Amino acid sequence: MKKNILYLSLAVIIGLLGGYLLFSINADSTNEDLTDNHNHLETTENQMWTCSMHPQIMQPEPGDCPICGMDLIPAETSAEGLAFNEIKMTENAMALANIQTTIVGSVEASDEDGIISLSGKIAENEENNAVQASYFDGRIEKLNVNYEGQKVNKGQLLATIYAPSLVAAQQELITAASLKESQPALYKAVRNKLKNWKLSDKQIDAIEASGSVRDNFPVYATVSGTVTEVIAKEGDYVKQGQPILSVSNLNSVWAEFDAYEKQISQFNKGQKIKVTTNAYPNKEFDAVISFIDPVLNNNTRTVTIRTTLNNKENLFKPGMFVTGKIEGAIHTTENSLSIPASAVLWTGERSLVYIKTNPNEAVFEMREVTLGVRNGDNFTITSGLKNGDEIVTRGTFTVDAAAQLQGKKSMMNKSGGKTMTGHEGHLGIQESNTENKPNSDLFMEMNLPVAFQIAFQAALEPYFKMVDAFVASDANQVLALAKTTLEKMKAIEESHLNKMENSHLSKSIEILDAISSNSDLKNQRDQLVVLNENIVALAMNIKTPSETLYVQKCPMANSNKGAIWLSTEKEIKNPYYGDDMLTCGSVIEEIN
Repeated sequence: MKKNILYLSLAVIIGLLGGYLLFSINADSTNEDLTDNHNHLETTENQMWTCSMHPQIMQPEPGDCPICGMDLIPAETSAEGLAFNEIKMTENAMALANIQTTIVGSVEASDEDGIISLSGKIAENEENNAVQASYFDGRIEKLNVNYEGQKVNKGQLLATIYAPSLVAAQQELITAASLKESQPALYKAVRNKLKNWKLSDKQIDAIEASGSVRDNFPVYATVSGTVTEVIAKEGDYVKQGQPILSVSNLNSVWAEFDAYEKQISQFNKGQKIKVTTNAYPNKEFDAVISFIDPVLNNNTRTVTIRTTLNNKENLFKPGMFVTGKIEGAIHTTENSLSIPASAVLWTGERSLVYIKTNPNEAVFEMREVTLGVRNGDNFTITSGLKNGDEIVTRGTFTVDAAAQLQGKKSMMNKSGGKTMTGHEGHLGIQESNTENKPNSDLFMEMNLPVAFQIAFQAALEPYFKMVDAFVASDANQVLALAKTTLEKMKAIEESHLNKMENSHLSKSIEILDAISSNSDLKNQRDQLVVLNENIVALAMNIKTPSETLYVQKCPMANSNKGAIWLSTEKEIKNPYYGDDMLTCGSVIEEIN
C-alpha cells in the first residue's frame, strides 16, 4: 500500500515537472514568434521599394515603377536611423550614376599656388577698326570687295561709283583750268573741292589734261586689314559719308576675360598674364593687363579684364576661347579649404554641396556653403565645410535628383516636401538614360488641351533660341533667353492638366528659373539635361506641331549617360558641347 502511494506521488511529481517544462518551452516559443512577428512588422513598416532598372525610385510601398511600369522590389537597405534631410542611395544606384566623393582638405602649396585662372575669348582690337565710306553721293556700279574675311591693302580699289555731283565738279575744273592765269584763286578752290572728295592730285591732273569728264570714280582703301562687314552692295545708292565696308586690322587683337566680383581686388593694370588657347595648347603667350572695365555686369556679376596680343603671325582668331593665368593673385591661408567646382550646385542665390554623413554607407545630406575665389577648376570655401568632410564631387545632380524624389531638401526645394513619385504613378524629374533611346516616360501618351498645345509651342520659340545659345556656348545669352522662355511657360494655363502633364510643366519652370539665375555655362548645361527630358515629354504629345520637330540625343553628354534635346533642324548642333563636339549625336524621333 505504501509502495503504491509512493509510486503515485512520484508519477504526480514527474507529471508536474514535465508539464512545467513543456509549457515553459511553448511560452518561450510563443514569445519568440511574437518577437519575430513584431520585428517583421517593424521591418515591413520601414522597408523601401525600388526599381531594378531605375534605382533612383524609392517608394514606401510596393507597386509599379512610375517610369517603366516594372514591379518594384525591396531596396537593399532601409532608411532606418536617417536624419530628417538625409538620403540613402543603394549601391546599385551609386554604381550606375558613377557617383564619386572626395575628402575635403586644406589648400596645400603647389606649383599652382598663387595663380588664378580666367576664361575668355579673342576679340577684335576696336582701336584698329576702320570704316570705308563713300566720300560723295552716287550709285555703286562695281564692288570689288564683297565678302567678309577678305584681305584688303591700303590703296586697293574697293568700288567704282557713278557720281553726278562729280560730273559738275569736273566741268568746273576744266573751265577754271583755262582761267588759272587770270583767276588763280578760283582755280585753286575748284581743285581743293575735288581733293575734299578724296581725289588725288594725280587724278585731278588727269582730268585737267584730258579735258573730258568721267562718269564713274574709283574708291580706294585708306587702311589695310580684314573685311569684317560688307555694308553696301552693287546697285545701292549711297550718300556722302555712308559706310561701304568695315575693316579691322588683326595684326593685334584683344583677349577679354571675365572676372568674378570677388576677384576684382586681385587685378591691376600692368599685371602680367599668361595666355593659352585650345588651338595651341603647348604655347604660352606673355601679355599684361591693359584695361579693367569700371562697370560691373549686373547679370553675370563679372567685369571684363583685357589684354592686347600681338597677332602678326595670325595665330589668334576672333571668337577663339583662351585661358589666362595670373601669378601672385591668390594668397591662401592655413585654414582655407579647396573643393572641385564640379561639387558645387549654384542656384544664383545659394551654393550647395552634398556631404556624406556616414563614412560606411551611401548616406548624404545637402549643405549650403559660401564660396571664395575660383582658382581654375577649384573653389575656395569660406564657410559651410570643415577639414575632413567627405563631399560628392561627381554625380552631384544625380544625388540632388534623389533628394527631390524622396522629398528632402534639394537645390530646387529649400525646405523639402512630399516626393513627387509617391505611388501616384508619375515622375516629376528623371535621371538621364543609359540606353540609346530616351526614357519611355518621355513617350507616355498624354491628353494635352488644344489651348495648352498652342501656348506651349509659343514657349518653344525662345526655347529653340536658348538651345542655339547653348550651341554657341554663350552663357549670358542662355541666361537671357531662359528668362524669356520662363515667362512664356509661366503664362500657360494649368487648370485642365492632369498630374503627370502638370508635373512636367512645373519641373520645366523650376529648371528654367535655375538656368536664368546662373551664368556658369557648365551648371547651365547640367540643368539643361533635366529640362530637356520634361520639354521633350510634352512636345511628344503635340498633335499638330506648326513645324517638324526632331528629338536628338548625344550619347556622351551627362557623364556618358546620354542626354536629349529638341530641335527644328535635322542637322545635329550639340548644345551640351558646342564647338568642341558640334555634330555629336543623332535624331532618335521625329514629331510631324
